[in-house]
Amino acid sequence: MGSESDRFYEYYKSASESQETLKRSQGIHDSIVACMRKDGAGDRRNLQVADIGCGAGTQSALWARSGHRAFGIDINEDLIELAKSRSRDAGLDVTFLVGSAESLPWETAQFDVCIVPELLEHVEKWEQCLDEVCRVVKPGGYLFLTTTNRLCPKQDEFALPGYSWYPAALKRKCLQLARTTKKDWVEYAEYPAVHWFSPFSLARELNRRGFSSLDRFDIITRRSNSGLGLMIARIVVSSMLLRRLAHMATPYTLLIARNDQDARAS
Repeated sequence: MGSESDRFYEYYKSASESQETLKRSQGIHDSIVACMRKDGAGDRRNLQVADIGCGAGTQSALWARSGHRAFGIDINEDLIELAKSRSRDAGLDVTFLVGSAESLPWETAQFDVCIVPELLEHVEKWEQCLDEVCRVVKPGGYLFLTTTNRLCPKQDEFALPGYSWYPAALKRKCLQLARTTKKDWVEYAEYPAVHWFSPFSLARELNRRGFSSLDRFDIITRRSNSGLGLMIARIVVSSMLLRRLAHMATPYTLLIARNDQDARAS
């Protein structure tokens, strides 16, 4: 590996074991399970779970420890080798593959749960990627997505203040610099963020593919039984204006979507 690849690898090797990452991974798991319970799916075991853009495999390992069959895929071969090593050391049965999210190596409708964290913004052909991701989710299955949020001026993709609000032409210029002379702006990532979404635009794209979506505030109302967070979330979801303003204060898009194709067929 060259020096830039070394920096990228070491950054994600360390970050994947941080308490913040472990907490976020557990939160993803718990949010998906809460939505499944609310929809009557119950506490199912032996789910088929795909972790797309799995990196060092933290999320995949969590699902495997919970009794599910986990599959991880990432384009970075070194991170996949790290994920395999960690999985073996932990005695976990996880299948890790090197591959592209634009052409997944799995059967149609193979997975009960598909997790796509912070990937869509980095893929040049994002529509093709979304088609592939939706293809592998079973009817009645769940898709978890996080990506950029162009509504919010705060973001973690570029070390530039307010980048998500930059005009398209300025974004293109910054992206060009991040790929050449200013690679530290994006933590030396080989594939810096190219695309910027909103929860509303991404939900529309998923709806076109037969999925119904819940945003972060809908999810809070499903996960919580009481507390200030639940009260605030209920107020937010009661008004489209309040929902939009709340999304302007959150630095990334988060959706859980259900494949409704079974319901539509019936």
